[in-house]
Amino acid sequence: LGYKFMHLTNTVMRLSVHYFFLSDKVILIKENKTWEDALYYCRDHYHDLVTITSLDEQKRVEQEARFASTDYVWMGLHYACTLDLWFWVNDKVVRYKNWASGEPEDNCDMSGAMEKGGEHRWKKMTDLNVFNFLCSKP
Repeated sequence: LGYKFMHLTNTVMRLSVHYFFLSDKVILIKENKTWEDALYYCRDHYHDLVTITSLDEQKRVEQEARFASTDYVWMGLHYACTLDLWFWVNDKVVRYKNWASGEPEDNCDMSGAMEKGGEHRWKKMTDLNVFNFLCSKP
């Protein structure tokens, strides 16, 4: 019993440290801003709007998003009308996707927001909406 407890404790401690390390790279800003204002805020005060390129990153970001005071949070996903594609503000290609079903057609004034709860699906939102947002830290 002593060994099993110690092993479980060590596992929990490692998981806690791992979670702290990952969550330390993302911060929720509980201010309501348009997508563009959120982008500039993150770049001025932290690093950038958050980028999600894997399920692991999605799960990490969900942990912060659930504390938002708005139903959605901005992330660094934007639609380039002239190129007809979605891209991350750090120039990473959008490979991992978590779009909600029934999303509207792409529009020139759209950016990506994540639901703060539920399945944390991504939504196409008009840039002028104001939401809390998630910044990445260097």
